[in-house]
Amino acid sequence: MSPAQVEIQLIAAVTAAACALPGVFLVLRRMAMMSDAISHSILLGIVLAFFATGDLTSPLLLVAAAATGLVTVALVELLGRTRLLKKDAAIGLVFPVLFSAGVILIARYAGDVHLDTDSVLLGELAFAPFNRFEMFGIDWGPVSLVVMIGALLANAVFLLFFYKEMKLSTFDPELAAALGFSPVFFHYTHMGLVSVTAVSAFDAVGSVLVVALMIGPPATAYLLTDRLPAMISLSVGIGVASSLAGYWLAHSIDASIAGSMAFMTGVAFLLAFFFAPGRGLAAISRRRRRQRLDFAGQMLAVHLLQHEGCPDERYESSMAQLEEHFRWDRGFAQQIVRIGMKRELMVQQEDCLQLTDSGRVLARAVVER
Repeated sequence: MSPAQVEIQLIAAVTAAACALPGVFLVLRRMAMMSDAISHSILLGIVLAFFATGDLTSPLLLVAAAATGLVTVALVELLGRTRLLKKDAAIGLVFPVLFSAGVILIARYAGDVHLDTDSVLLGELAFAPFNRFEMFGIDWGPVSLVVMIGALLANAVFLLFFYKEMKLSTFDPELAAALGFSPVFFHYTHMGLVSVTAVSAFDAVGSVLVVALMIGPPATAYLLTDRLPAMISLSVGIGVASSLAGYWLAHSIDASIAGSMAFMTGVAFLLAFFFAPGRGLAAISRRRRRQRLDFAGQMLAVHLLQHEGCPDERYESSMAQLEEHFRWDRGFAQQIVRIGMKRELMVQQEDCLQLTDSGRVLARAVVER
């Protein structure tokens, strides 16, 4: 493995971890679209700062892009407060306008520089190792890696010092305000971190992968656990694993690195969506099937209890009558009986069923509900 390959994977892994930390709270606040809005609208700030400085490496590009992200959030909030539009509609109005303005300016005035819509959307991760960060005569590594480590540290430090406040303002902003915290302050600080993270990752990985890494891993982790600390850890781990798997997928099929990484975040989400222990479709299907079987067993117990000791008991407790009475097919009826006998709720004598003491207790409890 070449040093450039190692550096690309490090950049991808650090970017995934940096994006996952603020992304968890975006998912919990149901503001996933905001990451898409910010990651696209910051293009306008980058373009305007480039026109002012004429230098793509100027730190003012980062400042202007982050400021544009905050302007995006403020405009969305302003439109939302009018109550004429819902927040998702406000996002759908604001970010296309700002992003389109940036694209138009690039196409009209910056067509001959290293700033085009392809690099904006997909990034140029393969070339990131060639842009080095040198200080005091020392090569500290790729600029993207140094910048993303800074973004990761900023997110981690903020979360470390304000974890309780963020948790409270996310789940119960009214209580946070009553206790003296400012949900508005933490909201805009969080959005500022989202903007800084998106800007930091913008040059290397592009806006598509920024959104994928900021939303995909946290959404996957949300399906796997209800505990916030575990969700944060899982989100970071899933993001790193998806980025590394995406790199090797791109390497093996000679495809876009950023596109492959975004694809792998989708694969991780789909796996959790179908197979997550508690919320996956497979688990939901099993739970519904089990509930159906439990309900059918309870109805059978009630039916046997109602006809117990009656002249028609033998007839009503026969398998043929059960199939006709409940309109069950033979296979399902036999399955319910087997489950009831296994749980010692009933016994079968010849072709008739009789409740045990446990079965009578269950049937009476169901009737008394």
